[in-house]
Amino acid sequence: QVQLVESGGGLVQPGGSLRLSCTASGSLFRFYAMDWYRQAPGNQRELVAGILSGGSTNYADSVKGRFTISRDNAKNTVYLQMNNLKPEDTAVYYCHTRRSLSDYWGQGTQVTVSS
Repeated sequence: QVQLVESGGGLVQPGGSLRLSCTASGSLFRFYAMDWYRQAPGNQRELVAGILSGGSTNYADSVKGRFTISRDNAKNTVYLQMNNLKPEDTAVYYCHTRRSLSDYWGQGTQVTVSS
């Protein structure tokens, strides 16, 4: 039903910045919450940030003050601006949304923070 495509990952040095994008299919994007999750090898997938249809946001404690989630409903796109990146931010980042009882995930984009 919903296809999510992430982009913007890459290799950056500690202290650097990246902006991730996730574009969704469909015409009802503006009514649904969107989230960013991440998963490092050997770790659980964890919620990084979420944004509601009205624009309210929430963040994991580990990224508060460094990451900002936003959305552009006209473009069916959610963004994750990541500043002051740390090696522990290295992971595959996934965008996510829920429709009733179904969860939808993007393919993931790799973020590597290393000197």
